Amino acid sequence: MLRHSLHITRALCRFMACKLSTGLYRNILKTKHPTGDMRCTRSCLQSIRGVTVAPRPFSSSQPRDYSLPNTSWSSEMLRLYEHYNIMCEVETERGDKIKGQWSRLPSYNRFLKYAPGGQYLSKLLLAKARLFTRNIEEQGAGFEYVVFENKQEKTCVCVFQAGHLLEGPPGHVHGGAIATIIDSVTGTHATCHSGPAMTANLTINYRSPIPLGSVVLVHSSLDKIEGRKIFISCQVTSSDGSKLHTEATALFIRLFETTY
Repeated sequence: MLRHSLHITRALCRFMACKLSTGLYRNILKTKHPTGDMRCTRSCLQSIRGVTVAPRPFSSSQPRDYSLPNTSWSSEMLRLYEHYNIMCEVETERGDKIKGQWSRLPSYNRFLKYAPGGQYLSKLLLAKARLFTRNIEEQGAGFEYVVFENKQEKTCVCVFQAGHLLEGPPGHVHGGAIATIIDSVTGTHATCHSGPAMTANLTINYRSPIPLGSVVLVHSSLDKIEGRKIFISCQVTSSDGSKLHTEATALFIRLFETTY
């Protein structure tokens, strides 16, 4: 009896799905085209089919890690990457490799999965959501960077190469792009120590312009934590540390009471 009921339920579901699909297409065909014709273009129908069969945003494929080297990285960018990456593992006297003081922090194209209150975002919005510094697919055109963290010293360092789309003053990086990378690095640093946190205040002093396409280091230091408040200081220097480009202080507010 139960098996018979299941067969009937499945048949009804298939019947309703067929009716809904047929009705949808009929309504589309009755809709006026912008030119005034009572028709619907092939591209319109194809786009609807594309939406209905689009894969779920939570696919099983592995996400892309944007903090790994690519062909747009300059020799200086690669050198600094290797300099910090090699310190992520330490070789013992016996030849074994163990975790070092430094660790590379992966960087993906988006973080957001849930809206406030635990509600799912629209699937279409979620599928298009992208971290601001990772919203350019073209390699080398925007923010190329990798962040390394030293938990023992409570510091982070970011190797940053600015692409041509970040131009502000002729031949130099836009101040807003500099503020963005500072906010991203210090925010990542705060999150690593205290869990999810939001920027409450960011004070920036620009000391000298950054040439477009050059590689700089963004140093982030955890100053103190008071309750839910996280205080961080930051410096942007040339790759060899000889020139100070920007100084900043940041205050982040931890979203939850529990610490990480």
